[in-house]
Formats: sequence, C-alpha cells, structure tokens
Amino acid sequence: MIGTIVNTCAIVAGTVIGTLLNRGIKEKYKRVLYDGLGLASLAIGLNATITNLPKSQYPVLFIVAIAIGGVIGTALDIDGRFRRLVDRKKTREGNNGDERGGRSLADGLSTAVLLYCIGPLSMLGPVISALKGDNTFLFTNATLDFVSSAVFASTYGFGMVLAAPVLFCWQGMFYLVARLSSQAVSDALMAELLIVGGLMITGSGLSLLNLKDCKTLNLLPALAVPVIWFVLRTIFC
Repeated sequence: MIGTIVNTCAIVAGTVIGTLLNRGIKEKYKRVLYDGLGLASLAIGLNATITNLPKSQYPVLFIVAIAIGGVIGTALDIDGRFRRLVDRKKTREGNNGDERGGRSLADGLSTAVLLYCIGPLSMLGPVISALKGDNTFLFTNATLDFVSSAVFASTYGFGMVLAAPVLFCWQGMFYLVARLSSQAVSDALMAELLIVGGLMITGSGLSLLNLKDCKTLNLLPALAVPVIWFVLRTIFC
C-alpha cells in the first residue's frame, strides 16, 4: 500500500502548496511541469511494454486488446463523456464566478476526483503494487497528481484535500482485490496487462506533451481483454 499512501500524500501536499500560492500557477510553469511529466510517462510506458513483450505467450494479444478495447471505448465515448463532464463543470464555474464557496468547491472536487481516479496509472498501479511489489506506476501517478492538485487548490482552495481520501479508497479497492485474488492472476496475465497498460501510459505521455491526443480513456476497456482471454482459456482448455 506504500504506493497508494504516497499518492494520497502527494495530493495533500500539492493541495497545501496550491492553497499557499493562492493566486494561481502561471501557465508557463504548468506547461514545463507537464512537459517533464509527459517525458517521464513516455519512458515508463515504453519500458513497461518493451520489457514485457518477450514474456508474452500471445504476441498479438495486446494488438487485439487495443483494437477491441479502443472500439468499445469509442462506441461508449468514454473520453468524450469525460471531457464534456469536465467542460460542463468549468463552464458552470465560469458562469457563476461570484458564487465562490460550497458549489464551486463541489465542482472542483468532482472534476479532480475524476482526473485522479480514472486512468491506467491509477487503476493498474495498485494491481502491480499488490502482485509485484512494484510501485513505479503509483509513484509516477503521485507526481502527476501532485502537480494537478496544486493547480486545483490554487483555484478552489484547501477544500480540494477531500479528494485525497477518495483516491485512497479507490486505489485501495484495486489493491485489496488483487491481493485477495493473487492466485488467479498469473505472471503471463500480468505481462499482457503491463504491455497494454504501458502502451496506454505512453499515449498519456504523448497527450501531456501535446504531440497527439490518443484519447487513452477510450482505451481503458483494453485492460479487460487479456483478463477475459485468460478466463476463457482456463474454462475451455
């Protein structure tokens, strides 16, 4: 759980710093921070994929997973729904700028919780931590969340710290499920998940660098494809 604890503490620390800054973080500083994080995401994502490709028992499974997951995610418009929800909240805040307080804080919190919790790092990280003892994904996510929480807090105030326990419960759920079902998760399955997850993290890095919007949220269903494949293989083989 150390990775999740660090991730939670990063949000708390970022919120405190953002609150102290108060007037907001200049755009040029946000950009350089996200550029650095984008490069780090590229390195970690590519390393996860390349390292685990030789371990794959089904070399084309990750391609099938990305294809099927991408089609399902696009059909469900996960990325579009998420963006519209965030934009709606931003617009509401902009139209009601004089209503500082409970309502604006609620808008900021709901947006932050989505950003912190929905993504391959936040969802796959606790699983890798539980099964492999590797917290790399969670530490990377903690760095991203630290920057994001500072930006949020500079706008919405210290109340944004309430997102931290939500993230802890969210990642804790994935961690506990992985620990309880560790016998059902083989090394072969973990290799496939790391290949797919690594590609998604690479896509996130490209987005952070403004090089290509890969709409990685639409690829989230791809993580379920290797799991379904191994379950079917167990049942019928």
